[in-house]
Order: sequence, then C-alpha cells, then structure tokens
Amino acid sequence: MTGDLLPGPDGRPRCSWGLSAPEYLAYHDQEWGRPLRGVIPMFERLCLEGFQTGLSWLVILRKREAFRRAFAGFDPARVAQFDNADTERLMADLGIVRNRAKIEAARRNARAALALDVPLDELIWSFAPLADARPRPRSLAEVPVATPESGAMARELKRRGFSFVGPTTCYALMQAAGLVDDHLAGCASAGLAG
Repeated sequence: MTGDLLPGPDGRPRCSWGLSAPEYLAYHDQEWGRPLRGVIPMFERLCLEGFQTGLSWLVILRKREAFRRAFAGFDPARVAQFDNADTERLMADLGIVRNRAKIEAARRNARAALALDVPLDELIWSFAPLADARPRPRSLAEVPVATPESGAMARELKRRGFSFVGPTTCYALMQAAGLVDDHLAGCASAGLAG
C-alpha cells in the first residue's frame, strides 16, 4: 500500500484521508462517492459544500446535525421562507459556521432550487461524466480539484441564481453525491459508489 492508501481498523485498505478521524471514516465508507438522489439530500450537500469553503470538511461533519436543525432539515421550501430575523438567529447559533454570506447563500440557493424547471438532483446529475471517462486515481495527487464538468455545473447553477457554487465546490459536490467516485484504486470502498 502507498501512503495514500492505508489499512483501516478492519485491516482493509482505505483512502488515507478517511482514516484521520472517526467522522471521516464513517463518511468515507458510508457516503462519499455513493450516488445521492432526492432534492432535500442534494440541497443539504450543496449547502454544506458551500459552508465548507475555506474550512476543513471535518468541521462541517462535526456540525452537521446542528446545521440540519438550524436549516429546517435542509428542506428548500422551508429555507426559502427564512427572513432577515432567521439570518440573525443563524449568526448567533454556535453550532454552525456563522458566516453571513454563506447563510444568505443558503437562503438564495433555496429560492433558486424552488424556481428550477427540473428537480435539483436531476439538474446536478446532468453533469455526471461517463463512468469510464477516466481511470480510478492511484494517488491523492491524481484527484482533481475541478473538472470541465464541475466548471459547467458551476456556470449553470450561477446562471440559475445559485451562489457559493464555484468549480471546486461543484467538484466536491460531485464527489460527495457520487457523480464521480474518487476512491483510490485498491480502496475497500472503491466501486461501491456505482
């Protein structure tokens, strides 16, 4: 095994980043790279990826339940009704990332999601590359931070009124929602996404 692929607690090889904290191990093994469907789950991931910008994903994972409570379970219909008083409530919530621009982006993105002519998850999935478009990465250095597909997704989401959706954030969403499976070759979770 390389330094990017290490034995997990059960002895099976894992992407090394997934072994750095218990929250990462569960996320790596049970969610990351697995196909995600449904408007509410996709809206949650979109929002959380936006909140993660500039931070460690571990911060977001550790605050995830507080985010769910604070953002009405990430139901876009409910978040779209949030007003300035809700923004102030969220700015005072120690359980979440308190960033006004990101909070307001979640509100704006909820309204944009409701205005779509197709369900949010369907729109996101329309940017999935062909499954065999590239070989499974052999090292973390081979995992891109953005792709032409994530750039196209970012442009389309912005055109439709979304914010905090740059190409890198969109690629992270693609990884999180299973549009791509960037588990390293040899990872015990590799191939489970499809």
